[in-house]
Amino acid sequence: MENEVTVRLASFLIVFILVAIWELMAPRRQPTVSRARRWFANLGIVFLNSGLVRVAMPILPVGLAMLAQKGGWGLLNILALQFPVNVIAGIVMLDLVVYLQHVMFHAVPILWRLHMMHHADLDYDLTTGLRFHPIEIIISMGIKLAAVAAIGPSVFTVILFEILLNALATFNHGNIYIPYAIDRVLRLFLVTPDMHRVHHSVTIRETNCNFGFNMPWWDRLFGTYRAQPAAGHEGMAIGLAQFRDTDRLGLLWMLALPFTGKPGNYSINRWGKEPSRRLDIESVRYALAQTGGNKAKASRLLGVSRATLYRFLADFPNVS
Repeated sequence: MENEVTVRLASFLIVFILVAIWELMAPRRQPTVSRARRWFANLGIVFLNSGLVRVAMPILPVGLAMLAQKGGWGLLNILALQFPVNVIAGIVMLDLVVYLQHVMFHAVPILWRLHMMHHADLDYDLTTGLRFHPIEIIISMGIKLAAVAAIGPSVFTVILFEILLNALATFNHGNIYIPYAIDRVLRLFLVTPDMHRVHHSVTIRETNCNFGFNMPWWDRLFGTYRAQPAAGHEGMAIGLAQFRDTDRLGLLWMLALPFTGKPGNYSINRWGKEPSRRLDIESVRYALAQTGGNKAKASRLLGVSRATLYRFLADFPNVS
């Protein structure tokens, strides 16, 4: 397809502008830190990542799809399905790969270190969906290329999937208000902002759920779906417990985060459930501060039983 880059860029800009206007007119939450500082860093990483991919990758998904189509590689090229079925099947399989990749970046400790940069944002808006570490972007591109070679989607399917992925990632990271009755129906068909915002909760059991970007069905199918945050969308804290410093929002800090930051206890070993873990002092201090010292509420925020929290506080009395 000619002008593929132009089409993708134009669709991204249109969705970005519409969601940005929506955020200004009907925000879901009030910002906790300067939007200008966050946007400068979050958009800066986009330009860096875009240039890096063009330089570092010898071929991109659309080019590989062309080669696969000519060479007859991949499942869908072998099956030779009718065009509409081919497109739908390709999008569904590519979306499943993105879901599984996302789970992997939470499950493997070294990959979680890279993915922390995405979760360390202290607010949640459309630019959050764009902030990924350059090394994660390169790894993700490699996985996507492998998926295109194995699945064999058409060039049209790959372009359409890239447009949908960018558009929906911008939409479902938006700080936008959607009435509950509409959201409840909408999330049956796509990932909504309220659904994905749970995934950006500081609470570990909420961080390790709702991994989908486009289709909401994978989380329900694999048991990683969580409908709402325990503290509510206005009351929940965004980000990671170990990164709460509003002075560390710059681009250089973001790039250094995987190598200098503490990973905390967020890396999962059971999908959709609280990992078997020991509490850490930083998370407990944060939970107690958020709940005014109420230990019952703090235990819910941490996703552990009150008995577990009490035992921890008995071992570390200076925390409270």
